[in-house]
Amino acid sequence: MTTLHTTPRRGRPPKAAAQDRDIRAELIRSGLEHLTEIGFTASGLDKILKKAGVPKGSFYFYFQSKETFGHAVLNSYANYFACKLDSCLLDKAYTPLKRISNFVDDAKHGIARHQFKRGCLVGNLGQEVDLLPDSFRPVLIAILNSWQQRIANCLREAQEARELALTADCDALAEFFWIGWEGAVSRARLQQSTKPLDSYVALFMRGLGC
Repeated sequence: MTTLHTTPRRGRPPKAAAQDRDIRAELIRSGLEHLTEIGFTASGLDKILKKAGVPKGSFYFYFQSKETFGHAVLNSYANYFACKLDSCLLDKAYTPLKRISNFVDDAKHGIARHQFKRGCLVGNLGQEVDLLPDSFRPVLIAILNSWQQRIANCLREAQEARELALTADCDALAEFFWIGWEGAVSRARLQQSTKPLDSYVALFMRGLGC
């Protein structure tokens, strides 16, 4: 995954009263809320800093720039989502295709819990990639590839379990899954309903012969 080179810290160090707080983590958490709702280019630092209770001068003690901050938020989201995927797709208590369904159900509950305001950060950034610094493009591609590989591996297990035809192209199916999924998430936010997710996944599963 592409990373940015770091430089010596600038900006004001945090006050002594804030030393016991993990301010960097709080900034990333606040940024994640804003970026999943309105994207990177439309997210100003002021609201993010206000939410975290951090003065602007101190922000630059932790992050060299908004670009560096965006990468930290993206990396945090990618790690979180990879763990979510693994918890579902590697759960041997269920058959491989049921694990994919379990991931879908978990994701549906998550988007509904946030009142359809938050989408997929990777999908959001992908839609505005031409407005982002060039450093984001290879990172987004690498994250999507890692997600596709997880689905492809699960589909290969489905082949071994005779849930899926041995002639199926698991890599192509995994790519198709994520292309469709990102669109379904966007449509679910638009309609404020999980129905687009249900419709998409039902169609995907039927395409597998399920």
